[in-house]
Amino acid sequence: MKKYVLLFLSLGILLVSCKKSDDDLTPPDGIDPDSAEVEVQDFMWKAMNFWYFWQEDVPNLADDKFPNTDEGIDAYTEFLSSESDPGTFFDDQLLYSEDRFSFYSDDYRELTQSFAGISKSNGLEFGLVKFSDSDDVFGYVWYIIPNSDAATKDISRGDLFTGVDGQTLNVSNYTDLLFGDNDTYTLNMADIANDQITPNDKEVTLTKFEGLVENPVFLSKILEIGGEKIGYLVYNRFTNEFDEDLNDVFGEFKADGVTNLVLDLRYNPGGSVNSARLLSSMVYGTNKEELFLRQRWNSKIQGQLSDSQLTDYFAEKTSDGSSVNTLNLSKVYIIATNSSASASELVINGLAPYVDVVHIGETTRGKNEFSLTMVDDFDGSYIYNAERESKINPDNQWAIQPLVGRNENADGFSDYTSGLVPDIELEEDLENLGAWGDPNEPLLARAIQEITGATGKRGFQVKMPANVMTNSKMFSVLKDNMFLDKPMQMGNIPQ
Repeated sequence: MKKYVLLFLSLGILLVSCKKSDDDLTPPDGIDPDSAEVEVQDFMWKAMNFWYFWQEDVPNLADDKFPNTDEGIDAYTEFLSSESDPGTFFDDQLLYSEDRFSFYSDDYRELTQSFAGISKSNGLEFGLVKFSDSDDVFGYVWYIIPNSDAATKDISRGDLFTGVDGQTLNVSNYTDLLFGDNDTYTLNMADIANDQITPNDKEVTLTKFEGLVENPVFLSKILEIGGEKIGYLVYNRFTNEFDEDLNDVFGEFKADGVTNLVLDLRYNPGGSVNSARLLSSMVYGTNKEELFLRQRWNSKIQGQLSDSQLTDYFAEKTSDGSSVNTLNLSKVYIIATNSSASASELVINGLAPYVDVVHIGETTRGKNEFSLTMVDDFDGSYIYNAERESKINPDNQWAIQPLVGRNENADGFSDYTSGLVPDIELEEDLENLGAWGDPNEPLLARAIQEITGATGKRGFQVKMPANVMTNSKMFSVLKDNMFLDKPMQMGNIPQ
């Protein structure tokens, strides 16, 4: 339970101690609307006006948009009332045109639980691909979360499905059929034959249950090939609840004399910045004087933070106080795809100034901003803090997760909104997806080939590329969010 509590304390996120007592990071009082029916929109506007990374670039968030006059109050109330649905208001009125990742939730409790890897799920993680000659869609299974409903059913990695409950999936209905309110659905499965995906008669019924906990440390093993001892780790989300499990894996790698590492982040959409820092320390080293990242905020926030608040260095201890097990590598092989985002990209970019990172796979998603969890708690500067849940407006359960800053690496580089381009390009092949940890699985095999230098007769021709248009993780509460979980103190906020 201790780790669970620490997680939610950390999600108070910046809780920063300001340099001067009269310079606290506290939003201004602002004006209040005339109507109580827009209190959700009011909270959203005020939080975004203060914290949003692109606040100065959004005319609707301008500081002088609504003066503190009778006319200004009327205009503010009318603006907040322009969209009756708070979600539509957030998306259409408050976001910068280039912001692809800020989002909202109508239940802050569901959102904060997702940071701990807790969700309502059937345990099936999959990619969705559009047929090239129609608007129909098919899915292919990435992996099954242990101890889930899917883990008890006849379905596994590489299996294909083209329908749900007898309806053919297409670009118009897949969201409702797979991610709607129906907790139970039946997948209509399919096969590949003669380079065609064809439905078969097999059906798999799955049910979503509350409280499924996913350990992101999915698979670790040591391969001894060609005289090389290779550590292989599949890590599927940066969840700081499981940092000790991650550290234990590196302890095993270190004890067994691993000298090469293949880090598989192909399906990892991101998560905790601190977990990314710890993982990078496990790969490279624990010198606390070597910079891992530097934060960039909007102009309201940036000037009020000290250098120590804006920087993170490589770590020698986990949050629980365990010594970080590091391999002290000068070269690492990272499998990453278009489904790899945020904290996954942070590891690649953060290690780049120090380590020869060999990126195998596809261009990554291109998410280089971090976010905060915000709730309707003005005295808490709108930042979610588990110890202040009783202070959250009981009439407003909404939360927003806006992008508030960017992370630069030690070289000052953060410009990868188009994604990080692989050194060795190789897509997943639907006809040869391979088994987890099998040295013949194509992406792992390509990494092994690079390590051992043994080219042999094997080629890596992709017959049926998995051109994913979206995936199941993008419909989870957390999506591909990267959240800053650096524990600090906030000026004058009561606890």
